Amino acid sequence: MPRSDSFMEYTVELLRPLGPVHARSMFGGWGLYFGGRMFGLILQGQLYLKTDEVTRPDFEAEGCRPFIYQSRGREQPMSYWTPPADAEDDSRRLLPWARRAVDAANRAAMKKAAKKKPAAKKKPAAKKKPVKRS
Repeated sequence: MPRSDSFMEYTVELLRPLGPVHARSMFGGWGLYFGGRMFGLILQGQLYLKTDEVTRPDFEAEGCRPFIYQSRGREQPMSYWTPPADAEDDSRRLLPWARRAVDAANRAAMKKAAKKKPAAKKKPAAKKKPVKRS
């Protein structure tokens, strides 16, 4: 039976106007997906939304905080930030921030795809003529 979480369910309900949002259990929290791309995280009862160089300044200007984890004794910030405090419980205010996160996730996927160059097709090896043995 899949794990459930009331905060995750509440958050998915808030995001309903965005469209079909799906949550998947991961790393003790939840990944939020739209259109097959992860645009949000829920960890320890906190929502974080995907940012990039385009959207991060908006999140910073609103006093939002990045998700930070510890690795090898160092703090490692991720590209997921809290939404503004006034948007956390208000679907109407949360929706523009969620759209920014979906856009950031789409841009990240496009960048990743652009980095992967298609492998050059090899020409088939020339067929050798069979040697006739007498």
